[in-house]
Amino acid sequence: MGQVRTKTLGARTKGAVTLLDALSEGKRVRLALAASDVPATAFSVASGEITGRHILLGAVTLDLDAPPGPLELRWPDGTLEIAPEPGETTLFEGKRVGVACRMGETAESARDWLDWHRDHHGMEAALIVDRAEERGFGEAMAALSGKPGPEVLVLRPGAPLGKAGLGPEADLYHAPDAPGRDRMDPPGEDRWRAPLGEISLYEILRHRYLATARAVMNLDLSDLLAPPEGAGVFDRAEAAAGGVVPLAGRHVYPWRVPDGRSATYADHICRMFDREAIRWRWCVAPAKAAPEATWRLLRIAGATVDRSDVMAFWRCMGLRHPGHRAAALAPKSSLVEDAGQIAALSEWFGEGAERMPALSLRAPAAPGTVTLVTTVKNEAPFIVDWLAWHRAMGADRVLIYSNDCTDGTEELLRALSAEGVIEHRNNDGYRATGRTPQHSVLAAADDDPVVKSADWTAFADVDEYINVKVGSGRFEDLFAACPGANMISMTWRLFGNADIHRFDDRPVFEQFTRCAPELCRKPHQAWGFKTLFRNLGIFRKLGVHRPKGLHSQLAGHVRWVNGSGRPMPVAMFRNGWRSTSETYGYDIVQLNHYAVRSAESFLVKRERGRANHVARDQGLNYWFRMNNNAEAGGVNPAMRPAFEAEKARLLALPGVADAHAEGVRRHRARIAALRADPRYAEFYAMLTSARMERLSRLLGHFGAGVFHAGPGSVPDEKVFGEWAEGEHFTVPMPAAAE
Repeated sequence: MGQVRTKTLGARTKGAVTLLDALSEGKRVRLALAASDVPATAFSVASGEITGRHILLGAVTLDLDAPPGPLELRWPDGTLEIAPEPGETTLFEGKRVGVACRMGETAESARDWLDWHRDHHGMEAALIVDRAEERGFGEAMAALSGKPGPEVLVLRPGAPLGKAGLGPEADLYHAPDAPGRDRMDPPGEDRWRAPLGEISLYEILRHRYLATARAVMNLDLSDLLAPPEGAGVFDRAEAAAGGVVPLAGRHVYPWRVPDGRSATYADHICRMFDREAIRWRWCVAPAKAAPEATWRLLRIAGATVDRSDVMAFWRCMGLRHPGHRAAALAPKSSLVEDAGQIAALSEWFGEGAERMPALSLRAPAAPGTVTLVTTVKNEAPFIVDWLAWHRAMGADRVLIYSNDCTDGTEELLRALSAEGVIEHRNNDGYRATGRTPQHSVLAAADDDPVVKSADWTAFADVDEYINVKVGSGRFEDLFAACPGANMISMTWRLFGNADIHRFDDRPVFEQFTRCAPELCRKPHQAWGFKTLFRNLGIFRKLGVHRPKGLHSQLAGHVRWVNGSGRPMPVAMFRNGWRSTSETYGYDIVQLNHYAVRSAESFLVKRERGRANHVARDQGLNYWFRMNNNAEAGGVNPAMRPAFEAEKARLLALPGVADAHAEGVRRHRARIAALRADPRYAEFYAMLTSARMERLSRLLGHFGAGVFHAGPGSVPDEKVFGEWAEGEHFTVPMPAAAE
């Protein structure tokens, strides 16, 4: 360890004004003030003249011509006696210097930081700003033994430099990738340890200590500049035309830190595969940078910078936010090992980090099969058609869960199961699990032999029809159109009731032939998708919209395409569940979503409730959002013969036709009972009104506020008026949006 000095800036506070530094340069004086509500024009001096007033994020810097000796700074509410001191640029003259802010890192970590940058980049000295001013840090560094290292100045700022209102930067709340961060309570204010707010710090350091340094690198103690390919960072700054090299940092993480010790640099072998947040810093050769350039936290403002020459650094998040498990800093499903980090860190530190478990793809037990999983409650009239359609497409196995059925659904499923057409599981006990019916099904299905042995799998509801638009409309045509894919997302196409109000026992795709346009950004639910995926072990479990629990070690094996066969972005791999204007596609496959069916059937659906969001009412707002009759739509006509043949076959099975007929009878009886109820009769009248029919053709004109506020937010004159192509209408978002 080289020589370690400790100094303190002469910061002083009087009322609302904090002086961070007073620098004398002959007859010129430079006063650096912390950010405050006092305007720059309010300051004056008792003797001398203010020749320049500079403002950076609320912080004022004053240039003065003043006689030697103390001076008095004045503002409307106070005065401050100041004794300017000359700079100490000779400390670092001609040296390659690293500047770093310390926020609690240990002396041992600081020593490693110094030695790393000495060995890899030729750093000769360091200025460490000990922002929290923890006593003993400088002494602890001086006491460390080891081979000679860079000379060090530990600088105590003498005043808090953090952003007002913020708590410690080390708190998990400030870890940008922490799971659940949006649900955390922010820590209490601590300006000594908060994220840096006084950005003028770097100009203070420049003028007081670093103006004659050969080159200056700006990082934090949690940052390691990667080993260079060719010249080191200081050489490159000196060679750069503008004297500046930008430094681009990314967050890196441990996979796991053994119990009983804190994270070290060497543990940081992982990065997030789906997030490349860049944290900018810089290295500057002061003699080459433009004289008017100013040093800031992220850049050298006013300098000529060649953005093609950027050097990478690693921000070690286990050091920046100590005391937390790796899983608390970033989702484990996002982390992948980085071979370059592992090689560089293990070679230099001489210790191995705990590695991620090695995983490989597994072969499906039933290759080539297609398995659909669904859950139903009181869907008896619609099951045979849905089942016939997907079996005609080539679905080999269908696993159906049911709960709380009173309309003959249970009897129909038993008849189908007895003939080996489906696998049926009763889910009446879902309440004991503490989950919704749908989530109870997902948990159970993960361990079901039907799912565990499946190849292609999807979770689809009985009001969703997979519509393959190519070839004969079968799954084999879909797979042929998406060669190499192991995930295929099928974006919803919302089909409305086509102004059909009465229930009829006919296939939904024959009756409801109007739908949303392909480009349908609103409502939010319009572009949800379901996903067919191969059971290769890439994910841990089923999900409603897509498999969940990505094994990040296998993220490189994901071959995910949208309904047009185009690759899905990596950012979707962990949590994406709905399409966007960049990711939607309907050219090969879409999911026809008959969410409302007829107005009469919707009465029964509303009474039944939802399988997922059980506490949400399927009322007028739901109908308004999902009943989209903007344009004509349908299914691949090539599928009709196969569908009709399969339906006839199913109805010919023992007990199936009778169970279906009984389900239809009970459905009609329930409709009659509900329409006799004054509350439901009024609701039915609203659903079938001319106003709601008209609105169902205008949804593409509405903004999010309308869908949250409901159909009543659209005035009658707009509903029944003429609409120009592309005309938009919305209302303010309600205070408590649904």
